[in-house]
Amino acid sequence: MRIVLADDHKIIRDGLRAILEKHPGMAVVGEAENGHQAIAVTQSTAPDVVVMDVSMPELNGIDASKRIANELPRTKIIALSMCADRRYVLAMLAAGAAGYLLKNAAADELIRAIETTVAGRTYLSPEIAGVVVDTLRDRTTPVEPIHASVLSSREREVLQLLAEGRTSKEIAKQLHVAVTTIETHRRQIMAKLGLHSIAELTKYAIREGLTSVDR
Repeated sequence: MRIVLADDHKIIRDGLRAILEKHPGMAVVGEAENGHQAIAVTQSTAPDVVVMDVSMPELNGIDASKRIANELPRTKIIALSMCADRRYVLAMLAAGAAGYLLKNAAADELIRAIETTVAGRTYLSPEIAGVVVDTLRDRTTPVEPIHASVLSSREREVLQLLAEGRTSKEIAKQLHVAVTTIETHRRQIMAKLGLHSIAELTKYAIREGLTSVDR
């Protein structure tokens, strides 16, 4: 089984690689430290599985998973996160993830998750399964989507980069567009969300899982 590891912390990737390379029949064919790299590496290697950190810089794991699931539907995505918040769980599953593991999971659970998803089934950590079941039972409390549907995928990408402290010029260079295009996106994002400053945009992006406080 060919596996790509996507996590912005090298120590996590090294640990995952060490676990997987001890298991016969599993090979790590690529690594990524942000969502854009995860997409590129997955496109070039066409792995069986991508182990995807939910919170990554530049492009988060949720939006990266959506693109990978659309372009490579045979590749299974297993979310990896410290967070068991049901909004993150449901967002990753909606994005196309076939599994969701917490980062404190034991090594044998990671192996089991990979084998389960490659076999065409869904794997959820016990805590995550409980979150999903509780959500289905509690139909009286609607679950707010992790990303406001009013924002396009490009607007979410720009919002994440703004929240991570990038200037319009830096974002324009990274996305290969004009600075005026980024300024237009910023104004549209603020208008759609009813926000009026970069500070408010940053708080929103953190709350919605587009970025995290340790960036």
